[in-house]
Amino acid sequence: MRSLRACWRLVRVLGHIAKGLCIVTFRFPALGSEQQQARVQVWSMELLAHVGVSLRIQGQPPVTGPVMLVANHLSWLDIPVLHAARHCRFVSKSDVQGWPLIGALASAAGTLYIERTSRRDALRMVRTLQESLEQREVLAVFPEGTTGDGRQLLPFHANLLQAAVAADAPVQPVGLRFADRASGVTSHAPSYIGDETLVGSIWRTLSAPPIEAVVHFGLPEQAQGRDRRDWARDLQGVVDTLRKT
Repeated sequence: MRSLRACWRLVRVLGHIAKGLCIVTFRFPALGSEQQQARVQVWSMELLAHVGVSLRIQGQPPVTGPVMLVANHLSWLDIPVLHAARHCRFVSKSDVQGWPLIGALASAAGTLYIERTSRRDALRMVRTLQESLEQREVLAVFPEGTTGDGRQLLPFHANLLQAAVAADAPVQPVGLRFADRASGVTSHAPSYIGDETLVGSIWRTLSAPPIEAVVHFGLPEQAQGRDRRDWARDLQGVVDTLRKT
């Protein structure tokens, strides 16, 4: 039964990806920015349904920018989960841009790409994020820099927070977790860490019983004189609390 369930979900997901590519190719050029964002949000919600994931939102998502969402990172599902909760522009590693199919969808959703090993590119990204915040956009970053196992947060990197400091923009902490929908117990099915392969993580998620993605929005906060490192440490504590509640 698990294999049959996974195969059926996979067929639906592949069809949904094809639908998304058609939308960004033929419909997006005629749509305004807000209409594109609405399409991305609806597409993401539908993707979660095809994968067998429902969404529960706690707290208040931002109504408008400027704001930088700062969340813990668990899975390849985190981006569509956050898009379904509130459309935002993500910062992602540059490799994603070249991924077949997914790269095109990510770019259409407004993803910003960074070469993580390049200090110069990190400085460029800080300037880009600052300009985006000054244009009142909603951004999202994963300060851990990679996916964790969901049991303990990895240290938050502070570099990209400099954009919020420079733009005097608020940062809103967000806690993410996945739970078995029937029991409420934390689910590690969507995890993608260590030596796990993306294909293996996707198949495990497709095979799993129904999952609930919980997105807990905290209160937006300003730097209030803190430098980016102090702010990153404080935000890590807040996100750690949000993801557990």
